[in-house]
Parts: sequence; structure tokens; C-alpha cells
Amino acid sequence: MNGSLKDSTTIALKQYFKMLNGHTPCDLYKLVIEEVELPLMETVMEHAKQNQTQAAAILGINRSTLRKKLKAFDLIK
Repeated sequence: MNGSLKDSTTIALKQYFKMLNGHTPCDLYKLVIEEVELPLMETVMEHAKQNQTQAAAILGINRSTLRKKLKAFDLIK
């Protein structure tokens, strides 16, 4: 595996700042979390073959917290 999540994040943020052409971003923390959380949930659930207990363990969160997030993203009913 080339690169790390840290490296990928740094590259993406530098590209984002470059695209802003000197403008100051607002609510950057919220934006990053919103952009990352959905694909994180989708990918972990796929890796865990939709097993919520296993996905919660992979993420290091409580299964009920995972269920709330999955519902919020309309990944489960």
C-alpha cells in the first residue's frame, strides 16, 4: 500500500486550499467530517460484509452509534 491516510488527507487538503485561490474556507472541520464519514461507513460495511457488529469493532465505536450513523446516511432503514 502506497501512502497513508494521513498523506492522502494532507494532499487532498492542499489541493482544496489551492482551488480556493486565496479565499478563506469556512467550517472546514465540518466539511472534512461530512466528506469522509459517508465513504468510511460504506467501505467498512462492505469490508465487514454488512455485519454491523464487525463494522463497529473495526471502527472502534459502539454498535448503536454505528446504527445511528448508518440511518443518518440512509444506509439502513
